[in-house]
Amino acid sequence: MKLLADECCEASVVAALREDGHDVLYAAETLQRLPDPDILERAVEEQRILLTEDKDFGELVYRLHRPAYSVILLRFSEEERDLKIERLRWLLADRVERMTSTFFVLEADKVRTRPLLAAS
Repeated sequence: MKLLADECCEASVVAALREDGHDVLYAAETLQRLPDPDILERAVEEQRILLTEDKDFGELVYRLHRPAYSVILLRFSEEERDLKIERLRWLLADRVERMTSTFFVLEADKVRTRPLLAAS
């Protein structure tokens, strides 16, 4: 699966996804300080699922109507951070057929989904 991990994502999450065979472009390595709208646009251009912990992407997509390919927003407390990789692996395996055109909010005990505007 192709993902673009925002700079706010932990390197350990990126490493785990890469170990699992996913193609992960990590903004902290190659796109430092690129503004959020440009990160979102890059993900659309390359048809990558955007992985982030930044709620601002929800505003870009829903309030400002910016197109997106797919977004996974990780919402874990400091106490739950050990569950992050496990839950993300579950989501990617369980929802692989439905990963496009969806905004996911992944938490320790639930996942919420919402359709996205079509990326043009």
